[in-house]
Amino acid sequence: MSDQVLLAEHRPPFLILTLNRPEVRNALNSKLVQELELAIDEASLSADLRVLLITGGGDRAFCAGADLKERLTMSESEVRSFLSAIRRLFVKIEELPLPVIAAINGFALGGGTELALACDLRVAVADATLGLTETRFAIIPGAGGTQRLPRLIGIPLAKELIYTGRQLSAQEALATGLVNRIAPRDKLMEVCLELAGEIAKAGPVAVAQAKLAINKGQDVELHTGLAIEASAYETCIPTEDRIEGLEAFREKRQPVYKGR
Repeated sequence: MSDQVLLAEHRPPFLILTLNRPEVRNALNSKLVQELELAIDEASLSADLRVLLITGGGDRAFCAGADLKERLTMSESEVRSFLSAIRRLFVKIEELPLPVIAAINGFALGGGTELALACDLRVAVADATLGLTETRFAIIPGAGGTQRLPRLIGIPLAKELIYTGRQLSAQEALATGLVNRIAPRDKLMEVCLELAGEIAKAGPVAVAQAKLAINKGQDVELHTGLAIEASAYETCIPTEDRIEGLEAFREKRQPVYKGR
């Protein structure tokens, strides 16, 4: 068993974070949450990164949710504090200027599905299983699941899945829109990196502003959403990258974006 609960692999311009607790299906304990939050904070300050990828160690699980054995040792106040830390972490992932891809390599249950929901895109292996199973433990999804899942797949289906705690196969998750793509197990990271590579060809400022406009705009009425979009577009206008994109088009070459 490794003492490193989180592994970071830099493949410029990408960063791969691996939850490294395979012996407990990469369940989220206090240490892993703390280290993942620190890694997200560092990624937010990096000028060289274009896409962040999150996956699970081993070949069984992406993340099986919160570490329930640790939870049993916690007082009620400690449980509240831990849940607050997870919520803060997932919001940071959701609001990270970089696109975040969840490479779901197996079980993603409870908090594991909530982690995937906080990411921008989700790619799952064909035998992955996803689900918000918390009601079966007499609790509810407490790290954003009741809010992010309905926004992604619609209220009626989200209610059914949350009320029942039902698990979905990768194929069912794809059909509902919960995951974007399915990949063969031995090709998962290759597919995710190809997707990340497609994103990295775009202007980084533009991608960050598009993410902001989508995230902020989905919870407001259309008129306000259009104003958010206009503000995000305005941020792109004075950038060097916008001029580079125009010049590259004129010169019939690939643009070289610098994120400024």
